[in-house]
Amino acid sequence: MFNLHCTKKLLDRIKPHVRPTIDSTTVLGDWYATALFWKPQLALLVNERTLLPVVMPLAPATTLAQRFPDALARVLLALEIGQDRVKFELEKMGQVTYCKTSNRSVLGIMNQFTYQAEVYRDHFGLVDPLALSVKLAATPCSPLYKGAICPELAVRDVMTEGLVH
Repeated sequence: MFNLHCTKKLLDRIKPHVRPTIDSTTVLGDWYATALFWKPQLALLVNERTLLPVVMPLAPATTLAQRFPDALARVLLALEIGQDRVKFELEKMGQVTYCKTSNRSVLGIMNQFTYQAEVYRDHFGLVDPLALSVKLAATPCSPLYKGAICPELAVRDVMTEGLVH
């Protein structure tokens, strides 16, 4: 069970029943999402805890939340998160609650990622959602400077908490 905080433009597209947040049962916690109206249209989802970005096809928008766990799994596996940890996270993502956005810091990071993704697309021809996700995950983010510095490292820390090294 997790919360998906959507921007207004995405909520207008999906038209879900918006509810108050619930306690997430996943390790990563809540996610934020927006639409990138490119050709083809994409969705950008950012984890509130680690700032991990996941870029995925937007269409069909009404099934975004149901398709999201598979996209997340591909990104986590590309970042070399253990398959057992990925499976555990996906098992906890069975139910989604659509919510309005509330964390302005995460919204700022989403805007930064959107700009960077446009640069990667326009100047380097990078259009594959998985490749964009992995590239953006290596971006230093100021909210993470006291720890992991970039989402790629932050998600590794969070997903391996409690493991004996």
